[in-house]
Amino acid sequence: MSKENLVEKLSEKYQFSKKQALEILNYIFDSIIESVRKGEDVKISGFGTFRLKVRKARTAVNPRTGEKIEVPEKKTPKFTPSKNFKEAVK
Repeated sequence: MSKENLVEKLSEKYQFSKKQALEILNYIFDSIIESVRKGEDVKISGFGTFRLKVRKARTAVNPRTGEKIEVPEKKTPKFTPSKNFKEAVK
């Protein structure tokens, strides 16, 4: 399912125009992204939790040359589905 499909379903279900549905969906996504960027967990009951995971800086080895490389700290988003979500997918 794409973002367009979500907009279409939202507009049909609640009689919004597609433009209004897109604005609502973008607002929700932007709010989630902004909260996670700040380091806040976003918990959506019955759906799951979005959080920021920080991978520590480390030293890696290039397998071709054997050269040691410093890998910097990296921030990445993580989604953990809720129990209800997992059960619905089974």
